[in-house]
Amino acid sequence: MRPYLFEIGGFQLRYYSLAYLLGVLFAYWHLSKMIKQPGAPLAQRHADDLFFYCTLGVIVGGRLGYAAFYTGGASSIPSAFTTFSGEGWVSWQLLRVWDGGMSFHGGLIGVLLAIAFVTWRDRLSFMRVCDYIAVNVPMGMLLGRLANFNNGELWGRETDVAWGMVFPNAGEVVRHPSQLYQAGLEGLALLIILMLLFWRTKARYRPGLLVGIFTLGMGMARFVNEFFREPDEQLSDFAVQTGLSMGQWLTLPLILAGLIVTLYAVTRKPVGSGPGSSAGSQTATA
Repeated sequence: MRPYLFEIGGFQLRYYSLAYLLGVLFAYWHLSKMIKQPGAPLAQRHADDLFFYCTLGVIVGGRLGYAAFYTGGASSIPSAFTTFSGEGWVSWQLLRVWDGGMSFHGGLIGVLLAIAFVTWRDRLSFMRVCDYIAVNVPMGMLLGRLANFNNGELWGRETDVAWGMVFPNAGEVVRHPSQLYQAGLEGLALLIILMLLFWRTKARYRPGLLVGIFTLGMGMARFVNEFFREPDEQLSDFAVQTGLSMGQWLTLPLILAGLIVTLYAVTRKPVGSGPGSSAGSQTATA
């Protein structure tokens, strides 16, 4: 296990960077295909803007979220904001994203702010745009967790199951490959479910249904997977004291929000079902 695919001179193509790059490119490509279907709530120019702002939201939100939630322990000031190493502006730990540390919850907030800005500026339906974006997010989660596995990081708790692994930087203890569990549930399984709902059903005509199912599914998958994942070292005491890991506490609001949005979506009439409906004409008037 190593954190990079190859190295040329002093340049390393890291798996985590590659996961972000491929995840964003897939989202842009697939979103461009999705909006060609009847009833799309946005046009290609909106997708182009979302590509930029959502990428920025993922990186900035993910980093700030990790710094706020996962550094410094349960009660102290987050260390990423106060730690400096080396010389120059890159010595600030908060800016050293290549050293690792990105939060899904922070990235989610960043993406929601990016969508809110684009939809407000262009007078689009925030909920329906979120539906279209949500379908693409699990691919990024799948790639990101596979990158965690290749990096030999975020390993699981001690176990005696037959498929347990000894990770290079985690001692001689046999552990759950929890990164693969997360890749399977938060990534592949949720991706398949949302893809089928979008391409094989009329779920996209019920505002909030796709993003509600995504939020509920992601929250439940993350909550379950955290039972197999070793808590971050600086937050191990927090997990013991509260009974749940930081990831699980942050996931509870997602589960509640996802359930509320899903129930709201299924109890409302669909906005349309074809080119001649109100949904089908929304793109042209946006």
